[in-house]
Amino acid sequence: MESLLGKVALVTGASRGIGLEAALALAQAGADVAVNYLRSQNEAIELVEQIKKLGRRALALQADVSRADEVKRMVAALEANLGGIDILVNNAGINPGRPFANLTIEDWNRTLATNLTSAFLVSQAALPHMRGRRWGRILFLSSVAAQTGGVIGPHYAASKAGMLGLMHSYANLLAKEGITSNAIAPALIETDMIRNNPAIRPDLIPVGRFGRSSEIADAVVFLASNGYITGQTLNLNGGWYMS
Repeated sequence: MESLLGKVALVTGASRGIGLEAALALAQAGADVAVNYLRSQNEAIELVEQIKKLGRRALALQADVSRADEVKRMVAALEANLGGIDILVNNAGINPGRPFANLTIEDWNRTLATNLTSAFLVSQAALPHMRGRRWGRILFLSSVAAQTGGVIGPHYAASKAGMLGLMHSYANLLAKEGITSNAIAPALIETDMIRNNPAIRPDLIPVGRFGRSSEIADAVVFLASNGYITGQTLNLNGGWYMS
């Protein structure tokens, strides 16, 4: 595995859940970490302090990553304070639940913008630095819903499936430039996003429990540390979907 010491990572949607654990794991592996958040400022600042206690540099950056102007501002501030992005974890996402027959175009547009457009905007903004250094890691937090349809709805499944297409395209285009592009497709990870939905139950998972955010974070570090894996989807789903 390659060392991540001194690499600069950006984790979107990092103030809680999988994003928080991924940011901590990358810092423990030696990376300096920018913590993106939308509204949870206190939680993001607390995470930054935890990262600094690990001896790494850290920065909290507020931005709605579905908006091109805010992504541009965020990346400029990151580069000015920590340097260019070496490792990008596209984690920001929402899972608005609604009976599929009642979905509106507003539900669709908001979900696609938050889950998929954001990944495109931030990846595009990170790439000039990666391509200049001929080293980079782009990671997408997709979902088992991209492969099975999931339990939330077509808006969510489509947004997460789109991430896999985006990942494959970057992997193909950038393979000769030292930049890898991979996805992680979790299922039913014990975070705030799965609470209060009666359709989400641990008995759906063959191993009989929800996954842990720390287990996803381990996979983030693994993929960030490996320069030979690209264009792949790593399924962390307790055996729900077997590929």
